[in-house]
This record gives sequence, structure tokens and C-alpha cells, in this order.
Amino acid sequence: MAVADEHPEDDLVQLLSPEGERIARPDYDDYVADLTPDTLRGLYRDMVLTRRFDGEATSLQRQGELGLWASLLGQEAAQIGSGRALDDDDYVFPTYREHGVAWCRGIDPVNLLGMFRGVNNGGWDPNSNNFHLYTIVIGSQTLHATGYAMGVAKDGAGSAVVAYFGDGATSQGDVAEAFTFSAVYNAPVVFFCQNNQWAISEPTERQTRVPLYQRARGYGFPGVRVDGNDVLACLAVTRAALEHARSGEGPMMVEAFTYRMGAHTTSDDPTKYRSDDEREAWAAKDPILRLRRYLEREGHADDAFFAALEQESETLGQHVRDTVRAMPDPDPMAIFDNVYADGSSQVDEERKAFAAYQASFDDGADAPAQGGE
Repeated sequence: MAVADEHPEDDLVQLLSPEGERIARPDYDDYVADLTPDTLRGLYRDMVLTRRFDGEATSLQRQGELGLWASLLGQEAAQIGSGRALDDDDYVFPTYREHGVAWCRGIDPVNLLGMFRGVNNGGWDPNSNNFHLYTIVIGSQTLHATGYAMGVAKDGAGSAVVAYFGDGATSQGDVAEAFTFSAVYNAPVVFFCQNNQWAISEPTERQTRVPLYQRARGYGFPGVRVDGNDVLACLAVTRAALEHARSGEGPMMVEAFTYRMGAHTTSDDPTKYRSDDEREAWAAKDPILRLRRYLEREGHADDAFFAALEQESETLGQHVRDTVRAMPDPDPMAIFDNVYADGSSQVDEERKAFAAYQASFDDGADAPAQGGE
């Protein structure tokens, strides 16, 4: 049954080789023809700073400052490439791992951490940046994106919607329903699947017998597979898909063929289900190293640029650490607010009981008994 990804290179859109060499693709070259050396350096900066933020978040979780974290390590090109393809009017529906896309949409990375620290329910206004709150329920955001895109089509807004999800989500019924509705209603939505090879501990070959992008055909819309570790290819393919959606041609699916270098989340141990050899093989395809090689090969970046970026990375890391630790704890009673618009007698009783429980600790009267000191 392991036939899904035996020969991914046969149908893979790639513009940069792992060695940083430019590959000609006449069908997609025009979509990156406008990239200047400054733009290319910007893409590199985006990936480096996103990786640094992600690494700081993982460290903070290990130090007990966050309850959980889902790392994007290895998926920077897929997220930055697609994120930089978006127009301001486009709307994004993410999962819980789209930290790079959030960066591209202008979200302060620290705002992503409030939910994982348990101090808020999201941390940003979705409509301020056209970037929806993170969705934990696997695959459900594809339905939200489809419904939103149907509304966009009704309004004649001329914008597009992007739904991000992983390879594991493609086995969810919500995703199948989203594909069906988007095709029938010709919704301007791009389904961007980051196939990082592992749905927690389940490999892709246990999810499908064909490459994931080919599933789109069965629903009546096109799909394409792109090298998810190639930021230029991800940018070009996403631009093409968004153009397709905005022009009234309906939905399109992009499968970014990439790899999750770290754990599914910080509660996961990937050494239990995958080999070191596999990880090392994908490390050789590192998206950041690939673009750096290209920049150096073409003379688009020098040592001074890389040194300045390293210093900027250190500053970002310090900002993340200091800001997260200074986040105020929420009012414990706030959990009862905004449950029902018109109130509820049951919630009122629960609020009263919890308030009494909280009051029992006033002046530390019961602290020794509770703490055992």
C-alpha cells in the first residue's frame, strides 16, 4: 500500500534545488520574475526569524512557560512562500502551526503564545490582519474557509481565501465536505496542504494510496504538488493558485511536499516512530540553507547581511522570552463571562460556587492545608 509518495519528484514543482541552484520552470517562472535581490533577502529573513521565534517557543514550553507548542521546524518555506503570495484583502484560515503565515500577515509572534500559555483564547483580532484565530479541531477550518469564500463570491469582492491544513486532516470528513461545497459553489478558495509526512505517528502511506494533490480531481478542481522546502516554488505556485481562485475559476489545491523536522507537538516523541536516517535525509533539504546557498551563489547577500540578521534574531528571541514571562494572568472569574448572551442560571450558580472557592484562599488562611506546607 505504500505507493502514495514513492516518486514525488515526478510531479513536483521545484525552482530551487537543495544545492541552491535555480531550476527553470516555464509554467511558473513568470510568477517569480518580479523578485529583486532585496525581495529574496526578505524571504530569507522571514524564514530565519520565524525559525528563531519557533525555537524560542519550544524552549519556553520546556521551561514550563507554555502548556504546549506545535513547532513548524522544517516547514518555513511552505509557510513564508505561500504567505508572501497573499494580497492584503485575502483571508487566511490556519490550523495551529501556521506561525510563518501569521508573521507574513503582520501578527506579533508573541500574540500567538497567549493561548498556549493559557492566558487568552487567541490573542488577536482576526479581521485586523485577515488572519483567523488558530483552529485546534483537525480539518474544521476548511469548512470555515469554504463558507467564507462562498460569501466572498456572492459579494464579488475579487479576493481569495486560503485554508491551511496538514496531511492528516485530509482523512477528516470536514475536509471532504469542504472540497465538495467549494467545487459545487465555485468558491474562490485555495486549499493549502502542508504534507509533512506524518500525522502525529501515522505516515502518509496510511492516509492515502495516491498523492494528496490528486484527490482534488475527484471533486472537480485542479491540484498541484510543490516542493515545500523551496520558498520560490511555494511563492510561485500559491500566486498561480490565488490567481485561479480570484479569476472566478473556483477552488484549487496545493500540496506542499515538506517534512516536520521536530515533534508533532512538545508532548510527542518522534523517535518512537521514525528513523534518524529519515530525518537526516530531509535535513539536507533544509529550506533556509537552500535559499542561503542561492543568495550566496548569485551574490545577493554578503557576510554583513547575515551578521545583521543574526543580531536581529537574537533581539527577537529576547523580546519573546521577556514578553511571554510578563504576560498577566487572566481574572479567574472571566471564564464565566460571555458564555451566554442572555445569561444562564446554571452559569450563575457555577460562578458563585467558584467565587466561594477562590475566597477560601483569602489571606492565605487555607494555603498551608492546600499546599501541604
